[in-house]
Amino acid sequence: MRLTQIAILAALVIVLQLIGSFTGIKIGPFTPTLALIPIIIGAVLYGPSAGAFLGAVFSVIVCIAVVTGADVGGQLMFQYNPAVTLILCMVKGTLAGFAGGAIYRSLAKTNDLAALALAAVVTPVVNTGILCAGMMTVFAPLVSGWAEGAGADSIGKFILFSVVGVNFLFELVLDAVLVPVIRRIISAVSKNKS
Repeated sequence: MRLTQIAILAALVIVLQLIGSFTGIKIGPFTPTLALIPIIIGAVLYGPSAGAFLGAVFSVIVCIAVVTGADVGGQLMFQYNPAVTLILCMVKGTLAGFAGGAIYRSLAKTNDLAALALAAVVTPVVNTGILCAGMMTVFAPLVSGWAEGAGADSIGKFILFSVVGVNFLFELVLDAVLVPVIRRIISAVSKNKS
């Protein structure tokens, strides 16, 4: 049953990320990462290793979008440094899923709802935080050019306000709003597991 449910969540991650990456659905210039929701659900239900697996599935789709040019910013990073771009994409999604599961598991016995809320917040924070760290280090020369072109006075401000700010806030709010829904899903699945 566990393997089947993880496989269903993986299929949902694939579908949501394919829709996000390849259909052009955008909020302003950004594509929301709806695939984080089933990653959070899997991480909470089945632990950090399941979260990491689902995050890795998400990361593979992100890598495909980057390589094919469906993710324009990712494609530019890929042209600048292909290996690091793909590693960054794989690491950020995998660690985001793992972190969500680890946070939930460590706090669930104390306060289940707080643990779920923190897992829903930590997952996009890790995903976006690792991307930002890569952009400010390895990709700093590339991003500096983008910042100049946009009239920003620093790459940090450019990344925060132009590249990830709106998208990250949307993901964070979406995940936080869906926490009660996720909790109901988890409760229903947990009852069926008993």
